[in-house]
Amino acid sequence: MHGSINMLGLAKRVKAKILQASTSEVYGHPEVHSLEESYWGRVNPIGPRSCYDEGKRCAETLFLDYRRQHNLSIKVARIFNTYGPRMQAHDGRVVSNFIVQALTGRPISIFGDGKQTRSFCYVGNPVEFTIMELAETIIEPIGSKSSIEFKPLPMDDPRQRQPGIGRARDTLGWSPSVQPREGLSKTIVYFDNLLRKQCDGAA
Repeated sequence: MHGSINMLGLAKRVKAKILQASTSEVYGHPEVHSLEESYWGRVNPIGPRSCYDEGKRCAETLFLDYRRQHNLSIKVARIFNTYGPRMQAHDGRVVSNFIVQALTGRPISIFGDGKQTRSFCYVGNPVEFTIMELAETIIEPIGSKSSIEFKPLPMDDPRQRQPGIGRARDTLGWSPSVQPREGLSKTIVYFDNLLRKQCDGAA
């Protein structure tokens, strides 16, 4: 929170525009589908994931307070599961995890039954995949021998999540141009090259 307050104070002093990179986690376990900006969310405030969720919600509150009290020019972007080339190989995100596991022939780790959904953003996309479908979509073009390994679902892991992008489409004239299979293909090529270079460097 100190970082957000410091940046807001600086933006106020120099009269700068400021963007809060928020997250779809602010919606928690949503009771609606799809998720519009007007939805308040349903977050467990004391669960094992709540520090991140509530931290982002608090930061959004601070940004909006600065707009109301100081007329500061702010923007808040609630980013959903982003992916693409130049991701870190071991950043813990589901796309990078699955691709690296498939390329190296290790089991694909699915937490829960794989039926929970996410929308994966190659710079923004409302197309919804189950986690199982994501694993299968990655394994197929690689021709990987990786098995599917099911693990317990973490507490408070949402069952469904899809953004409503009507506001971006209506206000900004924007809609996704890269569809999931194309974006995943580009990301697989990136990780394949990255892992080959790491193997060459270790040899």
